[in-house]
Amino acid sequence: MSNKKFNIFHKLLNFFKKTPSTREALIEILRNAENNSLLDADALLMIEGALHVSETHVRDIMVPRVQMIIIDNKAKPEEILSSVVESGHSRFPVIGDTNDEIFGILLAKDLLNYYADPKKDFDIKDMMRPTVFVPESKRLNVLLREFRMSRNHMAIIIDEYNGVAGLVTIEDVIEEIIGEIEDEHDHEDNEININTHDNNRYTVKALTPISEFNKFFNSKVQDNEYDTVGGFVINTFGYLPKRG
Repeated sequence: MSNKKFNIFHKLLNFFKKTPSTREALIEILRNAENNSLLDADALLMIEGALHVSETHVRDIMVPRVQMIIIDNKAKPEEILSSVVESGHSRFPVIGDTNDEIFGILLAKDLLNYYADPKKDFDIKDMMRPTVFVPESKRLNVLLREFRMSRNHMAIIIDEYNGVAGLVTIEDVIEEIIGEIEDEHDHEDNEININTHDNNRYTVKALTPISEFNKFFNSKVQDNEYDTVGGFVINTFGYLPKRG
């Protein structure tokens, strides 16, 4: 063993000679290792991310129900194709009469079989994959293991009343470990939640926290039932209002 490798090995032994009794102590050791060039920043980020998913639940990262891009089971092929192109997603929950009635998951690539031979009858039931349902309390590390074993990439999240709370993908879980994954369909979003226009007009993002909204407008909207402006609006209207 070279002197350089021996020195690095010796330093690692010194760092871990005292077994950490808490997760915070372990993270402190790892950060000290990074400060001493025994770990690079990316490796430290992934290790901390892996520790993070073991104590994070799917409810913390899921796409909320109101933001799900869904396909109606009675939709025509051209309508489905339009949703695929507009959203840029590859997997879509197929619903019945309500959002709580999930029939299956449609993969965008499965539409290719129909468009390869559009003369045959279109039946979305023949294309759908089985739906995986998981409780919103499930930990991310458990879900990731189930994703790998079942080869599924999307799960529908069920709340305590057995209603659809949202969805989560394997990409969402992996991003908690390695950071944001951007592809050709992602775009930079304006991080400003509240934009000011002329004549006392404002544009407020649905995901704006109630606390931020109250601070900006000096208002007193209660946040004991919902955390965001979108939740407040939907609760007030009783449904998701359309643009305008």
